[in-house]
Amino acid sequence: QVQLVESGGGLVQAGGSLRLSCTASRSISSINVMVWYRQAPGKERELVAGITSGSSTNYADSVKGRFTISRDNAKNTVYLQMNSLKPDDTAVYYCNGGRTYYNLYWTWGQGTQVTVSS
Repeated sequence: QVQLVESGGGLVQAGGSLRLSCTASRSISSINVMVWYRQAPGKERELVAGITSGSSTNYADSVKGRFTISRDNAKNTVYLQMNSLKPDDTAVYYCNGGRTYYNLYWTWGQGTQVTVSS
């Protein structure tokens, strides 16, 4: 079973920045899509951003222009740079990999908590 370890979350004021990391216990170079999802209290998990093996990216409308996803296949790691954070970005952030943005391979990790204060 692949282990996913997310890190980099924390408490930040609105307008601040955080950089999340997610390292997989296996190579991600052959994984077509790596994604970041988030889940806020009382809400369903939602897609935040995805990046293909060819480095094409896709973002939720709510984060476009503020978040940037990247991947380092040599380190089996995917990143999420989050700028201009808003209180609505408060959630637990998770990463995964799969065939498509919604057809994912692995069990979710523990995630990393992001809390944005107003």
